[in-house]
Amino acid sequence: MGAGPIVKLVLLVLVYFSVVSWAIIFLKFKTIHKAKKDSDAFLEFFWSKKRFDLIQQNLKNFAHSPLTVLFRDGYHELARNQRKQEGEETEFGVELRGTDNVARALRRATTQEIQRLEKFLTFLATTGSTAPFIGLFGTVWGIMDSFRSIGQTGSASLAVVAPGISEALVATAIGLVAAIPAVVAYNHFVNKVNVLTGEMDNFSQEFLNIVEHMTRRN
Repeated sequence: MGAGPIVKLVLLVLVYFSVVSWAIIFLKFKTIHKAKKDSDAFLEFFWSKKRFDLIQQNLKNFAHSPLTVLFRDGYHELARNQRKQEGEETEFGVELRGTDNVARALRRATTQEIQRLEKFLTFLATTGSTAPFIGLFGTVWGIMDSFRSIGQTGSASLAVVAPGISEALVATAIGLVAAIPAVVAYNHFVNKVNVLTGEMDNFSQEFLNIVEHMTRRN
């Protein structure tokens, strides 16, 4: 509380970064954990049933999985294509290819789900990269105050120098406290999102393989 106004402002900014970062960490841990858990359960259910209509009816049981969004969009696109008359042409005079439309729907759904899973992660990256520098600014300012006090008093005693150095050390410490958890959490969540992205890519390919097999069989 005895720090100067600039150092206090630096500390308030760092506390804000830290509090918001921890809120994001808890939120993303809950979101990604549920997404992974429901995705594993959905894949097991998907391969056990092997009937799109039954799977569609039970999607609500896996509401947190990004794979259910892919399946829902792909299934709806497939059903829409199947309702079209065989040999129907687009406005460009090209025969409709159902698998192409389904592939586009799956890519679109994958992009949307990746964006949802990565939401707020940029704040963690920003905190990890900028908080140490903000703390360093507080450190530099505290040292400047110490030298100014020395110049004003003409004394380099510990009583004159210690307050400014103390402010500098507090700012540095808070900067590291804000940055370290944010960096660790960011790397952890990015890795988890990459795993889920791989699962979505694999599921999309398997879904398309099934659709192509159904198309050839019909």
